[in-house]
Amino acid sequence: MPTRARKGRRYRGMRTHGYGQIGQHRHSGKQGGHGNAGLHKHKWSWLILNDPDHFGRDPFRPPGYIRPASWVNVGQLDDLAKGAKSLDLSSMGINKLLGSGEVGGAYEVKVDSYTKKAQAKIEAAGGKILVQE
Repeated sequence: MPTRARKGRRYRGMRTHGYGQIGQHRHSGKQGGHGNAGLHKHKWSWLILNDPDHFGRDPFRPPGYIRPASWVNVGQLDDLAKGAKSLDLSSMGINKLLGSGEVGGAYEVKVDSYTKKAQAKIEAAGGKILVQE
């Protein structure tokens, strides 16, 4: 738009530029607030259309962070074993073995990852941990 056709150019010297006597179009009220104000409220539909990933990042979890999907404590191995001496936790969908509780028997456990405390308790009971590749 050429400069000569703009309202700001035409209304030089006029205090309100045609927006009434109280001062509408003068501060941030006409735009719904300053900056990102209202993105969870009255500017939500604008956000969905124009910037849908605005609230998607979590700064406390870096992009490479992978949380173990499920875990189990060594104190729960007796319930999982049901009389067997060999346990394949990876096939059960358990990713990590933690060290809370007491081990009831000597188990041979296959798991993706484990803690040092869990390893010490399993070996003290006469069992061993095999790491899944």
